[in-house]
Amino acid sequence: MADEGKDIEKLYEYGERLNEAKDKSQNVEDYENIIKAATSNSVKARQLAAQLIPRFFKFFPDLSVSAVDAHLDLCEAEELGIRVQAIRGLPLFCKDTPEHLSKIVDILAQLLTAEENVERDAVHKALLSLLRQDVKASLTALFKHIESVDEPITDENLRERTLIFIKDKVFPLKAELLKPQEQMERHITDLIKKSLQDVTGAEFEMFMNFLKSLNLFGEKAPPERVQELIEIIEGQADLDIQFNVSDVDHYDRLISCLFMAIPFFMRGASNSKFLTYLNKHIFPIFDELPEERKVGLLKNLAECSPYTAPQDARLIFPSVIQLLKKYMPRRKTAEEMNFTYVECLLFTFHHLASKAPNASNSLCGYKIVTGQPSDRLGEDFSEQYKDFTERLSCVEELAKATMKKLTQGMAEHNKAMSTAKSDEEKASIKTQKQNATTGLRTCNNILAMTQPLHSKSPSFIGDKRINLSWMEAVKPSQLTTATSAGGKRPANGNNGSNNYANKKGRGGGGMQNQVFNRAFEGLPQGGRSGSRGGRGRGRGRQGRGRGYW
Repeated sequence: MADEGKDIEKLYEYGERLNEAKDKSQNVEDYENIIKAATSNSVKARQLAAQLIPRFFKFFPDLSVSAVDAHLDLCEAEELGIRVQAIRGLPLFCKDTPEHLSKIVDILAQLLTAEENVERDAVHKALLSLLRQDVKASLTALFKHIESVDEPITDENLRERTLIFIKDKVFPLKAELLKPQEQMERHITDLIKKSLQDVTGAEFEMFMNFLKSLNLFGEKAPPERVQELIEIIEGQADLDIQFNVSDVDHYDRLISCLFMAIPFFMRGASNSKFLTYLNKHIFPIFDELPEERKVGLLKNLAECSPYTAPQDARLIFPSVIQLLKKYMPRRKTAEEMNFTYVECLLFTFHHLASKAPNASNSLCGYKIVTGQPSDRLGEDFSEQYKDFTERLSCVEELAKATMKKLTQGMAEHNKAMSTAKSDEEKASIKTQKQNATTGLRTCNNILAMTQPLHSKSPSFIGDKRINLSWMEAVKPSQLTTATSAGGKRPANGNNGSNNYANKKGRGGGGMQNQVFNRAFEGLPQGGRSGSRGGRGRGRGRQGRGRGYW
């Protein structure tokens, strides 16, 4: 104890002399003794050394290597108190010697794996201190532990902890840290884009949500900025590789990215690349897709169809007509009709036809005059017209019959609710009523979309009169706000598309479709759209196979 007291007393003397010295570089021996104290047997002496080493660091550049090495040893001490004190002192190495900042940030990032809360909290505070000192250099150093472009990531735990720190501590402080705003928002965008070479679905969603929140891509952003976000999503969707129906990961990623892109289509970005890929690779093998994934594709296709350019509408129109005819029976049969498929495809049909109306002439037998050779008005397409309108009539009969059944069922549910005794029984009846309501909305939509199509020169619904059954009704003012802000499109939590927040039902909104299934169970010529359960699988393509896609 006596020796420990002497060691501490000497350290205080070294510190006082250095404090009082006008030319501190003359007191090299005092600073050397402070560095040596980092290896003392005394816990208190090492704690004091952890305070003094960074305090006088800038005055002794020739001792910088030994000083940092000694301090890093203190950061790895067995005693928690020493480690915490040493971590708190790390930012001081950069206060007047900013050339060391990147290295110190790198060291602190490696300490993010600390298990003790108080130690990890000290690391967080130290990193935030350095971010406030030089945000550009600090972010660059941090992101090196996330992206694997320049060199492979060897410590997945470190990568995970770095991501958590950025998500929980850096992103919420973007208004304070990212200054000057435009310059720093561009810098962090570039860092994120580089990091997206190897991410899970959850990580990709996190980064995209952050990018959307930046002023760089905000409400007043020019079209090329919005298109930049679409190009990021397109890159993640792997639209440059051949599709293999057995590659479940790629398909899930494709549909999830398409869902994520829809708000940007609403802001004027092009959906051309997605639609071209679907038309070339997915539509031809639609029947081969697992049942639970078909609905996700059709719902996403319906939702992005209003934002399709005329040339793209003309490109994919034949594929949509082919699918529509496949799922609209020409006459009543024992085979069930999939109401969800038909609603999605009719909605898509109307919006595409409103963009390229005469494309329907040869496919549906219509006579729409645009004055272009593609009108093909001199040819006889009466058989196509007869076939298409017969299918429309059959669909209408099925929808009306189903609505009658569902309406009768609603009355029975109301009666059952009045006699229900247990909460469990009441909850079950309430769910059945909701199922029936969903079914009625779908049938109503189908009827609203088939009726205008019986004329040889029909009118196509290319506006927002039809509200898809899985989406909440939106007032015009709300729609304008959501569209201009590029925020989440107004829809309920289970809107039939691949919502990343829900790790189940990657095929496209599992619960909503299961609800719809039950609404039609047991009805003649009813229709069951495939259930969409299952968990997202690992990506496989880039190594982050952690079940987020």
